[in-house]
This record gives sequence, C-alpha cells and structure tokens, in this order.
Amino acid sequence: MSHQTFDGADSGQKIADYGQEPRSHPCGALCCGTFGELLQGQLPAGSVSRDSHFLVTMPIALFARAYFTPIADTRSVTVYPSHKLKAKQLAENLVSAIGASGGILLLQSELPEGKGLASSSADLVAAARSIARCFNRRIGTSLIEKLMAEIEPSDGVMYPGVVAYQQRECSLLSFLGQMPPLAIVGIDEGGTVETVDYDQRRGETSASYRAKYHELLDRARKAISRGDTATIGRIATASSLLHQERAPKKHLDSMLNASEATDALGVIVAHSGTMSGILLDRMAADFPRKLRSVLAHVSAFNDSPKIYLTMTDC
Repeated sequence: MSHQTFDGADSGQKIADYGQEPRSHPCGALCCGTFGELLQGQLPAGSVSRDSHFLVTMPIALFARAYFTPIADTRSVTVYPSHKLKAKQLAENLVSAIGASGGILLLQSELPEGKGLASSSADLVAAARSIARCFNRRIGTSLIEKLMAEIEPSDGVMYPGVVAYQQRECSLLSFLGQMPPLAIVGIDEGGTVETVDYDQRRGETSASYRAKYHELLDRARKAISRGDTATIGRIATASSLLHQERAPKKHLDSMLNASEATDALGVIVAHSGTMSGILLDRMAADFPRKLRSVLAHVSAFNDSPKIYLTMTDC
C-alpha cells in the first residue's frame, strides 16, 4: 500500500524513475483518519490570510484505503461503494486535470462516516494517492487541496504528522511536529454530522474567543514539538469546553469527571462530529492501570467505549 505525500511539483509531471506505462491492475493507497481535532476554532482577524477558521489534526491509526484500476478510453470513474460520490467527484476531476483515463475506484475504510474522524477527507486523499500511483505521477499538494476545497471543508490528512490547517480553504497553516504516542478512549454519542451542513451553520466566533484560540495554537506548537503530553491534554480539554456551546456533547461532563478521577491527560472531541474521548500517555509507566480505570469509568455511562491510538507519518 502506498501512503505517499504530495509535493509542489507540476500536476502532470511523470516520475522519472518510472518508465513503464500506467498500471493495468488495481493500485492501492491509504490515508489515516483523525480523532476529531486537538484544537479547532477561529483566529483573530488579520492574523492569517483570508479565512480565519482553523483546526489542529489528531492522526489515528485507522485508515481509508483506495484501489484504482484505469480503463483506457474513458473519462468517467465508477466508484464502489456507490454512495461515495465525493470520492467519485475528486477522482474524475483529478484524472481530467492530469490528462489521464478514468476507471474503477474501490474504497474500503475503517473510519465510520459522519462521526468526525475525517472519513471523507481520508477517502479523497487515498483516492488521489492511488490514481497518482497508477499513472506514475508526482501530483502537487496544491492541486489536491484545490480539488478537495471544491467538494467540502477538509482535514489536513494529506500531510504527515500534526498540522494546523485552514479547513475551509484546504490550506496548510503550519507543520507542528509528531504527536506523542497517546491512547484515546472514545465514545460515540450517536447520529451523524454532515461536514458541509455543519460548516454553513456555525457562524463566526467572538473576538475574545478568537484570542483564546490564538493562545491555544501557540501553546500547541510548543507542546507538540516538546512531546509535552500534559499540555497537549490541557489544550484538547480547553478546546472541547470552548466548543461545547456551539455543538454540545451530552456526555462531556461525564467524560471530564472520568478524566479527572483517573488522572488522565484530558478530553478531546470531534468538533464537527459525534465523538468524544479521554487522552492517555501510552509511554507512562502506569498506562495499563490508567487505561483499565478509564474504561471502567466510561463504561458506567456508555456500553461501547473503544480505544484509538495516535500515529505519525500518515
């Protein structure tokens, strides 16, 4: 499986080391999802160009996988499952942009849809990677982001590690580094959230909140570079609380109480999804005990908590 990152090369550039014709067999590629966001909000006016909405990714070891099979003399893409229309749109626009043929796109995902785990973004990036691999093309990140922005606000899952990302514009703010090894005990409150609908509803953030988000982003830059898990937990908790009035999680108080009772790092939420979680440091000497304790506390109000692991270089 390929999980190549894109780069700044011209979108139609053929990789010099590969002289063969486009592959005639399925080409596989993958992309990881995220557990909500470490941080999501809006920065002060004038602090960034254009749109001020941003997020900080929390990559996890769950994946979308794409397999593309080119078919000569066609420009259309048939996608399976057939409801993955966003991936179909991106695939057709991408093969048109690079002057390649269409084909068949098969998607398989470990990421449930509509929960805030970046399932759609991971589908799109995996699809683009599989097409690039099939046609031996080095595709510029700017092209992928342009095509994704035409479809919906997206997470920065095309980049390795943790990034600050302008999800509406599909534009990188900055690389923040690699997330330390964390575990997340997560719960799903049910239902689904459509990214486009949520983004259109949420409106603007007050100046005082924007200042808080700016401070949290500065703290995140330092904490991630240092592997400071305690501060990472506090940032995630602060963002969860700031967002509660905009998209409330009914079990947030229970998750906060469980986190405090078990001396966990804090809580994290899918700001535009249905998930919330409790963060734990996997490298801590008492991690096994804390994990059992968190699971016991969460099971008191949710019968199906799951464990998610952070990852890097996705």
